[in-house]
Amino acid sequence: MAIITNPIKKQVIQNLKDDIDSSGTHYYAVIGRSEDWNETDAAPVPVNSAREERNFRLGLQSAKKVSDLTFCVPRYNWSSGAIYSAYDDSVVGYPTQTYYVMNDNNQIYMCIQQGRNAAGQAQVSTQQPTGNLDGTPFDTSDGYIWKFLYSIGALDASKFISANYIPIQKVITTDSDSPAALIEQKAVQDAAIVGQIVGFAVDSGGAGYDTAPAITVTGNVGGIKAKGGATISGGQVSKVTLIDSSGSYTLGSGYTFANVTVTGGGSNVTKPAKVRAILGSPLGLGADPRDDLRSTAIMLNVKPSGNESTDFIVGNDFRQVGLLKNPMDSSGSVLFTETTGICLKKLILSTVTSTFSPDNKIVGGTSGNIALIDKVNGSSIWYHQTEDTGFGNFTAGEGVSELNDSGVGVLDISVTPYVNPEIDTMTGEILYIDNRASITRSDDQTEDIKLVIQI
Repeated sequence: MAIITNPIKKQVIQNLKDDIDSSGTHYYAVIGRSEDWNETDAAPVPVNSAREERNFRLGLQSAKKVSDLTFCVPRYNWSSGAIYSAYDDSVVGYPTQTYYVMNDNNQIYMCIQQGRNAAGQAQVSTQQPTGNLDGTPFDTSDGYIWKFLYSIGALDASKFISANYIPIQKVITTDSDSPAALIEQKAVQDAAIVGQIVGFAVDSGGAGYDTAPAITVTGNVGGIKAKGGATISGGQVSKVTLIDSSGSYTLGSGYTFANVTVTGGGSNVTKPAKVRAILGSPLGLGADPRDDLRSTAIMLNVKPSGNESTDFIVGNDFRQVGLLKNPMDSSGSVLFTETTGICLKKLILSTVTSTFSPDNKIVGGTSGNIALIDKVNGSSIWYHQTEDTGFGNFTAGEGVSELNDSGVGVLDISVTPYVNPEIDTMTGEILYIDNRASITRSDDQTEDIKLVIQI
């Protein structure tokens, strides 16, 4: 059996972020599929197949270049009455009771000691963590110990906070013009202490304890020794907590491994307790919050506004969102590099006898070709074709009519009756597909499209 570790997941995400940021690559958030999914229009779960990708391409409507992206982690709002876990280096991913929270000020805190009573039972959190923005661990009256990691500034909040995710980053450099949130976070990063013991886990409480035993932490300490204090209940060690020393907690420093020895406790001890040291992330808590909060996802944000200079359809809906890398223009030989682009073919009519409507099907009187209407503007019809309609170009001068309504017209005979889209949707790499419920667009509407890619 084998595993993929978080560092390699982080590296893959970083490589993707670097590639999107590169001037030589062009990533587009794309939307499409105006037709219903089925009789109930319930979105199916997408599958990773060549046919799924091909059908996704065929229904594309519009594209907008991605410029805003960030690492992200699941969102957990602090809530009074909830129980939070403490950070634990033996836990895979995120525990059921999360070990970090976002407070009402969009500040992110990590729990490094859970509130527990004398019997070792987890207690609910009743005091929201705030303050101590220098990253110094602090306790609250409910017995929890928290450490501030970073704040989400107003601009990042508007781009990247969603119902399920929040942004996270490592700040590389700051200057006098940097936002306060980044300057604040950089100070926490720089103050991080390598090799701290951030907590203790009681794997076995033992038996026969009359008094609290001594807790000794050993290992290759290269700095300050960590300290812990035991509490007993019913003859067992019920919890081991960080010792408060003059208002600050002695987490130690310089450990790359550690062992906890439990000694004493009276003459009636029949089974020694087993206690495990919990080490912080390798660079120290706060040095890189992406490591502390185990970020293995990236969020891309795009906000199409209105019709985006006619490249985005209004008055119709879409049901799919995706990510397209390096598509070609309609010639199929040159990279498309514009900020926005339309992905639909266009028919030009010389005569419109009866008005056409979006979401209806049209058929050519001569060619017999069928297509789905996405947009109508005067004598122009934007359309797409699928496996269900079949594929084929309409003929100059032929009559076209709606199969399921009354639209009737004649295609222009003096020019090629169809115009290719700005983007050749059969080119480029499809990296992400998300099937959704129908979303109808209007002129005064701005979509807030957030794509999250999890490794």
